[in-house]
Amino acid sequence: MSDGPALSGERALTDEHARIGELVGDRPAAWDVAGELPVDLLRTLGAGGVLCAEVPTAYGGRGADSRTNGELTAYVGSLCSSLRSIMTSQGIAASAIQRFGDRAQRKHYLTELTSGRLAAVGFSEPGAGSDLAAMRTRLRPDGDGFVLDGQKMWVTGARYADLLVVLALHGEDAAAVVVPADTPGVHIEPVADPLGCRAAGHSQIRFDQVRLPASRVLGGGGQSLSLLFTTALSYGRISVAWGCVGILRACLSAATTHARRREQSGKPLAEHQLVAGHLADLLVAERTSAHACEAASRSWDSASPDMVVAAVLAKHASAGHAARGAATAVQVLASAGSQDGHVVARAYRDAKLMEIIEGSNEICRLILSQHALDSL
Repeated sequence: MSDGPALSGERALTDEHARIGELVGDRPAAWDVAGELPVDLLRTLGAGGVLCAEVPTAYGGRGADSRTNGELTAYVGSLCSSLRSIMTSQGIAASAIQRFGDRAQRKHYLTELTSGRLAAVGFSEPGAGSDLAAMRTRLRPDGDGFVLDGQKMWVTGARYADLLVVLALHGEDAAAVVVPADTPGVHIEPVADPLGCRAAGHSQIRFDQVRLPASRVLGGGGQSLSLLFTTALSYGRISVAWGCVGILRACLSAATTHARRREQSGKPLAEHQLVAGHLADLLVAERTSAHACEAASRSWDSASPDMVVAAVLAKHASAGHAARGAATAVQVLASAGSQDGHVVARAYRDAKLMEIIEGSNEICRLILSQHALDSL
């Protein structure tokens, strides 16, 4: 169970930032180079309710609203995008359980996720990303239980996970099923040398006749595939968007610090107009992205009909700003920021992945264009 206070108010959030900052320290560069996060840190943050802070306090969470959790996510993202990725995965898992699980499942699984157990979420497949019709992973009845067969790819955090929340076809509908990672028939293979978020534990997973009791199927199954997918993606998109705000804040901090200290032609870089222009662009990107995220969080908390579009907009805008902003920060720091593991070098690689995950730029643009057409 969480031993921390419910997150509400600036003081509580500032205290939480300080605590996480002390736990993380200056280690993210080494984690990135090694491609691995310390599991003890993940379990400590999980047991503190930090990895899924929106879980109600009754289940050991922090009871945070989306905006407060977003600011926490942005802070973690400013420190380490790999760690933020684990936070996003744990949050998606908790959100799916809270939305689709029955009362007993919510009590059991949410309490596990706020007690140090780690979760990963499997949606994408080798031939199915945003194309739901191409999904092949299937859950079928078998006696008084079920059997799961299929594959999932690029499952963030699966390398560290105790539990896997898996989306599967279930008869004519769909289901989300909670699978212990050590269940016979579950095969987890880490992705070698990912471009970004190198320590996030991305893995491919194969399910070969995995037998599960009915209690592992959230809400008994039979949900709409589109509803399951959209609910999980909306949470994930808002979380990734806030993480991109964190990337931009880290880049802005590194770039302004360097521009103040580094001299060129007898004066600080910041006094050169072209460099000053880069700093202005970074500030605009960070503020614009933060405002889009704040709007998406308000939509999530109020269950607004525009929530899905707001999440897509925040994710698309923030990911694009982060990718361009990280490139700008590398340009400002030049050789000083070009070493593997450096905050802006990490940001440059990590931000590019943000333009792909949780719906690529192209998919987001299609959704937004359709919204524009439907709004006329």
